[in-house]
Amino acid sequence: MAAAALTNGDVRAGGGGAVPRPTNPMVTPLLTDLYQFSMAYAYWKAGKHLDRAVFDLYFRKSPFAGEFTVFGGLEECIRFIANFKFKEEEINFLRAALPTCEDGFFEYLSSIDCSDVEVYAIPEGSAVFPKVPLMIIEGPVAVVQLLETPFLSLVNYASLVTTNAARHRLVAGKPKNLLEFGLRRAQGPDGGISASRYSYMGGFDATSNVAAGRLFGIPIRGTHSHAFVSSFLGLDEIIDKALSSSDGLNKCEDFVSLVQNWLVKIQDASSLRGSFGETNQSELAAFTSYALAFPNSFLALVDTYDVMRSGVPNFCAVALALNDMGYKAVGIRLDSGDLAYLSIETRKFFCAIEKEFGVVGFGKTNITASNDLNEETIDALNKQVSIPCKKRCYRLYGKEGYPLVDIMTGQDEPSPKVGERILCRHPFIESKRAHVVPQHVEELLKCYWPGHSSVQREELPSLNENRSRCMRQLERMRPDHLRKLNPTPYKVSVSAQLYDFIHFLWLNEAPVGELQ
Repeated sequence: MAAAALTNGDVRAGGGGAVPRPTNPMVTPLLTDLYQFSMAYAYWKAGKHLDRAVFDLYFRKSPFAGEFTVFGGLEECIRFIANFKFKEEEINFLRAALPTCEDGFFEYLSSIDCSDVEVYAIPEGSAVFPKVPLMIIEGPVAVVQLLETPFLSLVNYASLVTTNAARHRLVAGKPKNLLEFGLRRAQGPDGGISASRYSYMGGFDATSNVAAGRLFGIPIRGTHSHAFVSSFLGLDEIIDKALSSSDGLNKCEDFVSLVQNWLVKIQDASSLRGSFGETNQSELAAFTSYALAFPNSFLALVDTYDVMRSGVPNFCAVALALNDMGYKAVGIRLDSGDLAYLSIETRKFFCAIEKEFGVVGFGKTNITASNDLNEETIDALNKQVSIPCKKRCYRLYGKEGYPLVDIMTGQDEPSPKVGERILCRHPFIESKRAHVVPQHVEELLKCYWPGHSSVQREELPSLNENRSRCMRQLERMRPDHLRKLNPTPYKVSVSAQLYDFIHFLWLNEAPVGELQ
């Protein structure tokens, strides 16, 4: 009866509220590798398909030669399992794809869902580190096997984009606005939507992607392109030249003439004389037309022709005309050339305008750089070894409030305690170990899908809440872990008990040689 009150297509999870379907309709139980079905059939054939199994989702190295990753994609994983159910047409496709499998296996597939699966995860937007499980998935082995590929697909790209965005935010600093304009270069519509979403979560301020803005509530921004500028021939193409003042009390019947007058003043200004000559009139017409359409949000792309000899002077003429009418231009956008040099020269020009004409604040007019702004990456490789068994994961903080180390323990071990010394061991190198007396202990894994267990399910945060978490997490990290060049490795350890257990397993499984 309760399901009838839910929105169309939503299901209710144990211990929590409704969970909507995956954002991408292509995320279905068929979004997996064929061998997952082959293994599921082999489990079923052997009568092992209901055996309980535990899978860890983790990574072996952080991207971009860095020492941290930001976890993304959890919400989509929970949406996926909340709605995991094979449709009749999907079962029919699998029958054709796996003709040697018995009918009973497909009847089994038709019956399964994820109600007996438990998912524990680090909250989305958290800073995470190699080897520490991001998610622990427990349930019938055949079912959790079918979840492996889609979970990896949903988490890998999301975490990569979120981490990249967070690294850009660290380089740019808090005051700068970061805008994501990557849709036209994205890996298809699905990649574009995901990139916009996770760039925002990683610290970007807005996107040009209108669809992502609607889906996720991300602020959308945009100006105009070079095509708009080159579509004009001259000022005489502007038909409606009138512009009302910002307070609505006055009206300029010929805003075009006001712009032209300001351009002459700029050309004649003593502090600017000789810095440019005749500007491109088609560009001036485009800027003027755009300002008439958007007087409250005028931001011009100034590099269609010549930035300093045309684009910037033309922008200033339009911006000063808008100022006369009570509006404040937003700024300019640079999309090509030596962005550092051009931004410095443009700032000098703006400051000269403010001094020459007494327009307070003009020198601080925004300068936005776009195009291919990528952080350089260096290849790095960390040791690859997996750590078996079901685990609990904690982050231990020191006196200064920074995280010192992440530690994994066995599922049944007691939790680390504040003020109590604990031995933290490197998972693989015997001589690397240290005692830590934590001032704060944070358990990392929380239950986001309880299955049939009585554990209370964590509610999925909003995108803005995940974004805030990401920013807080980065602020709490020690700066040398976050720096771009030679970051200090963050320590990930295991308890003494877990160390002994995994080394016992390795020795037990390693073949014993024979000398003759």
